[in-house]
Amino acid sequence: MRIVTAEIKRGDCRAVLADYDDNLFDLIVTSPPYADKRKNTYGGIAPDKYVEWFLPRSEQFLRVLKPTGTFILNIKEKAENGERHTFVIELILALRKQGWLWTEEFIWHKKNCYPGKWPNRFRDAWERCLQFNKTRHFKMYQEAVMVPMGDWAGPRLKSLGKNDVVRFDSQVGSGFGKNITNWLGREKAYPTNVLHLATECGNKNHSAAFPEALPEWFIQLFTQEGDYVLDPFVGSGTTCIVAQKLRRNSVGIDIVGDYCNLAEEEVVATDKMLCEKAANYGKDNRSTNHKLHRKAHS
Repeated sequence: MRIVTAEIKRGDCRAVLADYDDNLFDLIVTSPPYADKRKNTYGGIAPDKYVEWFLPRSEQFLRVLKPTGTFILNIKEKAENGERHTFVIELILALRKQGWLWTEEFIWHKKNCYPGKWPNRFRDAWERCLQFNKTRHFKMYQEAVMVPMGDWAGPRLKSLGKNDVVRFDSQVGSGFGKNITNWLGREKAYPTNVLHLATECGNKNHSAAFPEALPEWFIQLFTQEGDYVLDPFVGSGTTCIVAQKLRRNSVGIDIVGDYCNLAEEEVVATDKMLCEKAANYGKDNRSTNHKLHRKAHS
């Protein structure tokens, strides 16, 4: 029987990941501290310094991710002085220069976002989930996330016209129309790149927990049982909890000891690791008393 492991590490992911082998993880899915957010928890990173802070960490992500792996970054710009800050756009451009391919952008539509009122904008109801890859040939299991065809299929497929049974030149000049008959008899379709998920409603004792459905969707799409998943900003452990339920191995890293303890309580791992001594973001210091061993997983 294959053992599924879930390891929770305490420290700055930049330092912790330095002790892991190259090309180890099949998927990195994470939501880092947003600029100027969670100051009481993570100290806050100024928007103008965010790219500078993030790149040394993403350099480690690039190294430990397999060539066939995927990196999903859940992030959102903040509004400042009446306009959106550009640090996410700047980060995307910087990651491309670092060697990442910006393959896709998914939108997480938060169905139960909090109400509010601002003088020059409406409430946020979505966040970015940016997909990056090391190569153009990465693993992707689209059938694992297929969705029901929907109510449109019944009446639409019952009334097919002559242009529905062949690929034809679109009348609006946008390219080829679709052969609708390809969907006859099918119960499921491929999803869009918009994920309609509620925010986390349960009390996880964390200031920014995302719903289990978010990492679950990406874990199913980009990994198979026995693969390795990393969350370098794991918080209360949601990613590792979901990975374990789906029989994927996982490593979660967080700088806050209380969150590491909470994550370890939630993750019932067959090969548990104790939290390491804390490190501070922005400092490349590692504990000499709790030296991590390199991992070489087959």
